[in-house]
Amino acid sequence: MPVHSELSGSAAVSIVDNSVETTAPSREPAASVPRGAQSPVEPAAAARGGLSCPPAAPVHAWMPVSPCEPRCVAGPHAAGPLRTSVRVAGVVGLLAAFPVINLMTPRSRRSGLHRRCARALLRCCGIELRIVDRRTTAAATAPVVRDAVVDPGMLVVAGHVGWTDVLALAAVSPMGFVARADLVSWPLLGRLARSMRVIPIERERLRQLPEVIAAMSARLAAGERVGVFPEGTTWCGRAHGRLRPALFQAAVDTATPVQPIRLRYLDRDGEISTIPGFVGVDTFLDSARRVLRSRGVVAELVLLPAETPGADRHDLARRCDQAVRGRTEVHIDAHATAVGTGPTREIVLAEPESAHSA
Repeated sequence: MPVHSELSGSAAVSIVDNSVETTAPSREPAASVPRGAQSPVEPAAAARGGLSCPPAAPVHAWMPVSPCEPRCVAGPHAAGPLRTSVRVAGVVGLLAAFPVINLMTPRSRRSGLHRRCARALLRCCGIELRIVDRRTTAAATAPVVRDAVVDPGMLVVAGHVGWTDVLALAAVSPMGFVARADLVSWPLLGRLARSMRVIPIERERLRQLPEVIAAMSARLAAGERVGVFPEGTTWCGRAHGRLRPALFQAAVDTATPVQPIRLRYLDRDGEISTIPGFVGVDTFLDSARRVLRSRGVVAELVLLPAETPGADRHDLARRCDQAVRGRTEVHIDAHATAVGTGPTREIVLAEPESAHSA
């Protein structure tokens, strides 16, 4: 799926039906390597312009960890100083004005406002939005209002790369999110998070999980849409973790269908872009600076057929994981398994058996 649009501070939005995706890379499993050691496929990846992702061991069975570090993230095709300044001004202006506009907007219209604001913020960040609709049956004919999917009462799940993921999903359809608790205190973005009624979660506090699931269940039962990133942490975009089953319990409890979305970022050549990755020791300002200085980044969201909740959150999580990854099966039989080589190389982090019950 080549993408060759050079952005000038604006983002195009395209809705594609039944489009053909880029062929998945060949899978060539490599042996596990300890943290800090060179992966056996790194030379091949480097030769083809790819970046490696060092493996890492989980520190807790129930707490997701990512092996991705800043060295996983490619340097962006830099935008000029003028374009970057215009983007910064646009983002600051939008986020500063949003609380006032939100209060002045009737409640019945706020969902649409949030969607438009998310699209405008992506535009200011220079990120193009591409939506590929692969839903089936009734979902495929759901009403669309100005390119927004509006079918209610749905748990929306996707892989997690960075803070722009929230904007990308909100730009498709208005929804609340389960997000890291400190997001509400972030500069500027915190206001937007509070307005979008973010459900805060602290990954370090396992005892808080039932409260989060209860809050999700209440909203789903009320016919709202809730977005979650079940990996529990961010990855660079070339690597990914397993979708943890815990938050899927809310869909099981309320018999709510689950909408998997395959989210990835592409560069101007149609290859995986790691620029939006919010990983390792990155601060929000580090990540924001990298995104605002980038050029040619495309956020591609593939809307996949909805999954029925069933009675087992583990089975539901596995089905959604397979859908989101675009493969019929995900093999996780080693601490770190390298899949394929080159720019689209992925590393899947294995979890201890005890973590599967979370």
